[in-house]
Amino acid sequence: MSLVADEGATTRDVQESGDRDLRLTALTKSYGSFTAVRSLDLVVPQGSFFALLGPSGCGKTTTLRMVAGLDTPTSGRITLGDREITYDKPYKRPVNTVFQSYALFPHLDIAENVAFGLKRRGVKDTKAKVAEMLDLVELGNQGRKKPFQLSGGQQQRVALARALINSPEVLLLDEPLGALDLKLRRGMQIELKRIQTEVGLTFVHVTHDQEEAMTMADTVAVMNAGVIEQMGPPAALYDNPETTFVANFLGQSNLLAGDILGPDGDVVKVSVQGTTVSIPAERSHADGGKGWVGVRPEKVMIAEVGGEIDAPGNRFEGGVVTDVSFVGVSTQYLVRMPWGQEVMVFEQNTGRRPIFAVGTPVDLSWRPEYAFLLDASQDALAGVEDGDD
Repeated sequence: MSLVADEGATTRDVQESGDRDLRLTALTKSYGSFTAVRSLDLVVPQGSFFALLGPSGCGKTTTLRMVAGLDTPTSGRITLGDREITYDKPYKRPVNTVFQSYALFPHLDIAENVAFGLKRRGVKDTKAKVAEMLDLVELGNQGRKKPFQLSGGQQQRVALARALINSPEVLLLDEPLGALDLKLRRGMQIELKRIQTEVGLTFVHVTHDQEEAMTMADTVAVMNAGVIEQMGPPAALYDNPETTFVANFLGQSNLLAGDILGPDGDVVKVSVQGTTVSIPAERSHADGGKGWVGVRPEKVMIAEVGGEIDAPGNRFEGGVVTDVSFVGVSTQYLVRMPWGQEVMVFEQNTGRRPIFAVGTPVDLSWRPEYAFLLDASQDALAGVEDGDD
């Protein structure tokens, strides 16, 4: 099955008029009583780098397999431009897939692996096209080697070249960097984005790695339990999450329970443990009553008791440092507040003052424009364990 998805797409079927966006409409996939993907509506713009991000079991790989033709939807439609491909065979779709496992032929050299798809289509003169693809993935002098002679990162580049040589309209990447170590993975993130920009194809990348998605994608869709929780540019999702799951899964967040006092001009006022804080109206995603005031750890400022903090407005006193982790560029603190909650603080190591020791009394604050407000009916721990995984 993997070979069919990886090599078989040969049909361009490019229309003279109309866009070539990939559209999923009310797409659903059920297995008996379990629904893996639930009425998914999604548009992937032509030529974009799009990431489906979520924990294991959220439905992202099932979605990709339906686009590839490896799984049949229970209901809904998949279209590419004006053409519906919902029930097309994998080899009839202008789509190729790159898997985590590479699936290279060990008995063929690198050039022969890359040429495989063209030769299946009856193309006899493949030398120039293979050379072009190997140059694209910066393996131009490796064509005569066998797969076992290459590193994991190089083998993944070969798999990418083999998929791209068929000129698909959409390239699907299913956790393609998952088998690489951290250093190789980060290098390949940059390379994948470079290649996507150079070839201008639509890339749909499935991953559970938040850094991967944010580094490469123009648009990220965060999936949870078969639905998309939020979608948008990486910075927008990180700075202004709309659900507790997104706030916790995409990075880390402090969520403080508060009583919503109501709007006041262009901000919403919230009382948190007796301190009134302000939330920009465009970052408020709760209607009234109670809510979660959210702030990212790197946006929280820390100072000795009574010390100056460059954050006008809300200030929380009575904190005590309970944990200190030095991670090079920053120091990560846990600060226990008077009401018992531990607040995360990430402070850049500028050297302007010594690192606080465990047991030090401190005050905390943050600038109002960095906070966000979420509905209190949502689980404050949603996405925490998934994000750690």
